[in-house]
Amino acid sequence: MNVMDDLRAWLIALRTPGLGPGGLRERLSVAAGDILVVLGQLRRDSASLGEPAQAWLAQPDEARLAADLAWLAEPGHHLLCCTEADFPPQLEHIPQPPAVLFVAGDASLLLHPQVAIVGARNASTAGLAHARAFARALTQAGFVITSGMADGIDGAAHAAALDAGAATLAVIGTGPDRVYPRKHHGLARRIATHGALVSEFPPGTPARADHFPRRNRLIAGLALGTLVIEAGLQSGSLITARLAGEQGREVFALPGSIHNPLARGCHRLIRDGARLVESASEIIETLAPVARMLGAELAVRLGEEAGGEAAKSSTGKDSMDDSFQQLENPEYRQLFLKIGHESATLDELVQHTGQSAATLSSMLLILELEGRIESLPGNRYQRLPSGSTAA
Repeated sequence: MNVMDDLRAWLIALRTPGLGPGGLRERLSVAAGDILVVLGQLRRDSASLGEPAQAWLAQPDEARLAADLAWLAEPGHHLLCCTEADFPPQLEHIPQPPAVLFVAGDASLLLHPQVAIVGARNASTAGLAHARAFARALTQAGFVITSGMADGIDGAAHAAALDAGAATLAVIGTGPDRVYPRKHHGLARRIATHGALVSEFPPGTPARADHFPRRNRLIAGLALGTLVIEAGLQSGSLITARLAGEQGREVFALPGSIHNPLARGCHRLIRDGARLVESASEIIETLAPVARMLGAELAVRLGEEAGGEAAKSSTGKDSMDDSFQQLENPEYRQLFLKIGHESATLDELVQHTGQSAATLSSMLLILELEGRIESLPGNRYQRLPSGSTAA
C-alpha cells in the first residue's frame, strides 16, 4: 500500500457518518494505528453504524474525495493524523481530542509554545489596542499567538502578530478552504502564508453554530494559557476560558471599567480564579516554565517515535541536564552549528541535519528557551551572541 491509499482511507473514515473523532480514535487504538485496517473493519461493521454510514462506506462520493485530495495536493496544505509523531501532543490531554487536523501553512507551528488571545467581536477601541499590544509583546518573547480569526479581539491579535513579523495560528470552525467571517479573506491569506490555518473539519465544511464551541476547545487545548480581553457575560470567549481551565491550562483576564459591559466577563473570570494581568510580562513569567516542559515532552515523544537508545538520548530527559547546557549532546551541537550566525530556515535545517521537521521543531524550541538561538520572521532561526560563545 502507498501513501495515497492511506490518505484516501483517512478521508473516507473521517467522512463516515456517525463515527466522529472519538469513534475513529478508539478503532485506531485497537488496530495499532493502521488506518487501512480500521477502514476494513468499518466496512465489515457498516450495518451496525446505520444506513448513512453503510451507504457511504459501500460507495463513497468520489467527487468529494477528489476535492479533498486536490486541496491536500496544494503547496503548504497538510493532513496531520493523531497517529503521527508531529501531531500536537497537548491535544491528547483534552476532552474529545481530534483525530486529524487540516492545516494550511506551517504545520510545525503547532508544536511551538502558544498563548491564546480571545475576546469580544464588538470590542472597544481600547480593547483592540490591548489585544495588539499583548500580541506584540508575547511574540517578542517567543510565543505563537493562537486565536479563532473572529472579528474584534481575535482578528486584532492575529494582525498584530503578523505586523510584528511573527507567526500566528488561526483555529477555524469551517473547512480549511472556507473563510468566516468573509471580511477576513485577506487576513486568512496572510495567516496561511506566515502562520497556519487549522481545522478539524474537512474541506467544504460551512460555518455552523455548533462548530465554534468545538473550535474553542482546540484553541484552549493548543495554548499553554488563554488571555481574555473584553468579554460580555454571554461571550463565546468565556467558553474558551472555561475549557482552558478544565484542561489545567492557565487563564488570564484583563480587568476593565465597572461601567463597561464588555469587562463583566473578565471580572467574572477573575472572581472564579483567573489570573488578573496588567502586562504581558506577567503572562511570560507564568508560562515560561510550562513552555520548557512542553519542549521536554515533545523531545521525549519524538525520541520514542524514532526508536533506539541513540534517538532517546538525543531528545529525551537527559538533554535537559547539565551536559545539555554545555551542548555536549552531538545532535543538538550539530543543529546549533548548522544554524550559524546568518540564520537558516527550518527546511534548510531539515536538509542539512537529516532530522525530521517535527524533531527539529522540538530541538529548536529547547535551544530558544535556553537563550541560545532566536526565531526570526519567515520561520528562520539564528544564533544569539551568548549562545555562540557557549559553543
